[in-house]
Amino acid sequence: MKRNERVLAALNHKETDIVPYFVEFTEQERKRVVAYAGDENILDKWGLHLHYTQYWGWPAEIPGNSGHFKDVFGVVWDRSGADKDIGVVRRPVISDLDDFQYTFPSVDEKRLRKEYETLISTKEDKFVMAGIGFLMYERLWSLCGVENALAGMLESPQGVHKLLDMAYEHYEKVVDIALEYEIDGFYFGDDWGQQKGLIMGPKHWRTFIKPQMKKLYEKVKNKGKYVIQHSCGDISEILTDLIEIGCDCYQTVQPEIYNLETLKKEYGMDLSFWGAVSTQQLLANASPDKVKEETARIIGIMGRNGGYIAAPTHAVPPDVPPENIIAMMDVFINQ
Repeated sequence: MKRNERVLAALNHKETDIVPYFVEFTEQERKRVVAYAGDENILDKWGLHLHYTQYWGWPAEIPGNSGHFKDVFGVVWDRSGADKDIGVVRRPVISDLDDFQYTFPSVDEKRLRKEYETLISTKEDKFVMAGIGFLMYERLWSLCGVENALAGMLESPQGVHKLLDMAYEHYEKVVDIALEYEIDGFYFGDDWGQQKGLIMGPKHWRTFIKPQMKKLYEKVKNKGKYVIQHSCGDISEILTDLIEIGCDCYQTVQPEIYNLETLKKEYGMDLSFWGAVSTQQLLANASPDKVKEETARIIGIMGRNGGYIAAPTHAVPPDVPPENIIAMMDVFINQ
């Protein structure tokens, strides 16, 4: 089977010759794995099944301010510390959700189309997605700060709705452009969960976030494409909501949070899963032999009757020994 055929079958809850698989890294970990393998092209040789690009707002390094990046939304990200891939926000762009004059930037259509053209021209036989990172909740807090974002849901609901409506208008243009290309699905990234429960709780998620996601999902589904939703943490309280509004695949599944057998039994008929190989515990702390054993066990559970893309729970961080990545990939490739 071609790689895209495996993923499409999985998303339609059909078993395939092997379970489709994927892995991605923080830049620090990618360099460690390449150095350990002694092969700059090792990732290309692994036969990974997914191919996608995400729109983040193109953070660019600020001249004369090493490690600080500014995106098109005006947010300054400090990557001078441990986090070299995303960073932390230096200061809010919006200080008062009851009274702000912020304007979202125009979408740089020429630049975006160039990215999508490159994506399509390099797809080979992989499952292809366009994506957006830092979507609704994350765009909200990146602009006004986490405390203001959460407090605003209680104290400034009109301001929160206004800002999220503006975010939707910006992101719908990105989705509309992406859907002109021969992609298989769209990847939405927005972290809603913490180690236990939703950050903002299900009530406020349904009030502020769900209506915006429903509209974006509908755009993708109306074109016959698949919807993939990323959120770290525990979002068990809203999995039925995601199914209701059209989500096809949930990423990422953290085994520290979810009982995999229960998750597969309760939601596996309606939702596919991507992830489940722990970066938090297994890959960071186990021996290579234990990684192989547990990875095979996870594939056996989650791959039953299709509906699974085998992968680490997140982009692999730099505390994971490269030999554990090699062990995991050995199981993925030699199923």
